[in-house]
Amino acid sequence: MSFLNDLFIGLDAAKQEELQDRLDIVEHKIKFMDKMPVALLDVNNNPSYFLAEEIALAGGMLEADVFSAAFIIYYQPGKNLSDLMREVPTMLNAEWQAVKNNRIILLNDDVNRNLSAENAVSLIEDMAEMIHPGSFIFGHEGDKWIRFGA
Repeated sequence: MSFLNDLFIGLDAAKQEELQDRLDIVEHKIKFMDKMPVALLDVNNNPSYFLAEEIALAGGMLEADVFSAAFIIYYQPGKNLSDLMREVPTMLNAEWQAVKNNRIILLNDDVNRNLSAENAVSLIEDMAEMIHPGSFIFGHEGDKWIRFGA
């Protein structure tokens, strides 16, 4: 939670408590779930480790082998959902487990636009909803991220 501690500095106590409560809810629920192997790829299918801490806090583990990943999240700085929807289909491999199981997720690039404690906590919640479907519902699907059916 090191990067979050830096973001929490300067927030009033009530806001810190609210954000910590939100994180605690995610943390509590994922204690009872298996860690999900997640590959984070750019639009050239290169692995990325940019959101590794957020994925871990959401109950995932970054998987370098895309063939072993239960979920694939496409994220590229500077790319919005429309860009990703145009570019990702040609990059998918029908042999990947995540493609076979329709577990491809496109993440809009608003991750760093306003790096704040609120946005970081929202991203962790979104990641939890992405990789543990049915266990979390935070309501940002379709806006910040989408499930992409191959």
